[in-house]
Amino acid sequence: MDIFRIEGPVRLSGKVAVNGSKNAALPIMAAALLAPGKSVFKSVPRLSDISVCGELLEQLGCTVTREANSDLHIDAATIDNTVGEYNIVCRMRASICILGPLLVRCGRAEVSMPGGCAIGDRPIDIHLRGLRELGAKIHLHNGYIVAEAPHGLTGADIFLGGPFGSTVLGTANILMAATLAKGRTLIESAACEPEVTDLANCLNKMGAKISGIGSPRLIVEGVKQLQPVEYEVIPDRIEAGTFMAAAAITAGELKLDRCRLDDMMAVVDKLRRIGVTVEPANNGCVVARTDSIGTADITTQPYPGFPTDLQAQFMALLSLARGNSVIIEKVFPDRFMHVAELNRMAANLRKEGPTVIVAGVEKLIAAPVMASDLRASAALVLAALAAEGTTIVNRVYHIDRGYEKIEQRLKPLGAKITREKA
Repeated sequence: MDIFRIEGPVRLSGKVAVNGSKNAALPIMAAALLAPGKSVFKSVPRLSDISVCGELLEQLGCTVTREANSDLHIDAATIDNTVGEYNIVCRMRASICILGPLLVRCGRAEVSMPGGCAIGDRPIDIHLRGLRELGAKIHLHNGYIVAEAPHGLTGADIFLGGPFGSTVLGTANILMAATLAKGRTLIESAACEPEVTDLANCLNKMGAKISGIGSPRLIVEGVKQLQPVEYEVIPDRIEAGTFMAAAAITAGELKLDRCRLDDMMAVVDKLRRIGVTVEPANNGCVVARTDSIGTADITTQPYPGFPTDLQAQFMALLSLARGNSVIIEKVFPDRFMHVAELNRMAANLRKEGPTVIVAGVEKLIAAPVMASDLRASAALVLAALAAEGTTIVNRVYHIDRGYEKIEQRLKPLGAKITREKA
């Protein structure tokens, strides 16, 4: 098992390009199931989650190849298996995205209940309710979701709101299924995340008829068939936000290429309020900090609110603020496993239900820490860059799920980081 050895404190400076979005690429890869033939997807990052999704599609009968230029080719001409097996699906929650497209193309789908990061309860009842309203018959059997629609799906008016707001993967599933359903589907309280918008734009390029893209009300006019597509995935706003936080926590200056600030207004607002400059630049932005870190109150919310996937990284950053900050997690209220590990590095964090009180400290101190999930891993790496001494981050396979060769990209910026065998 690999570890990161990180020496700090350092000041990051230089230029880094933001990779394609993992959270956009995964449902877009699943969308290839809707169109017999070869689709080509550009700017798909080389991540373990992408590899798992490729394995899953191959299990269903697709041919998945990665070209030298990093283009990802998915040939879905033949689907000869409609079962998403536990041994693959348990490794990644986004595997559930095959349910809708597989069902509408083949009339049947049998998918294991999904796995993924341990960040709290993430039920899929909204996915199943939406597919039932499109006419699918669904039951659970031995840990598998069995969905059947031998005569196809029929458009319907569907409300996708849940106790913590809209559902990104649920919206993706229903949206993909609706493209080939008979008639009109109205999706109310649809997720508005840029990754959902990217999926909808890709589907329209495949021949779907989706309107209201980017809004909480999507209207889908079903079509008889979709065509293979060549499509470029949007930049990853979570990776961009992580590099922004890295510049801020190390009092550095980074130029981010391929960064879409329009997708990150809540993040940019918080950075500017705590004293970090974020200036638009050609095809990206420049992020820098020259003064102390101010305090902030952050509440995670569905888009366009502050993203839950940057909560841990900003908690590490605010650990060094001059004063007290408050972070409230309203998307995944149990997503705080990084709190204990940051406290091992001399942070002063107190969890109270879905809230963490962050009392800023003068400095962080290196310690051996354990990564619990993807974004917690990133938070620990950021903390280690600013901490005094040598930090060992264990279980870094989590970070490989969402950040491509992160250590190789941080080194040219001034990080003292190595990947080693435990």
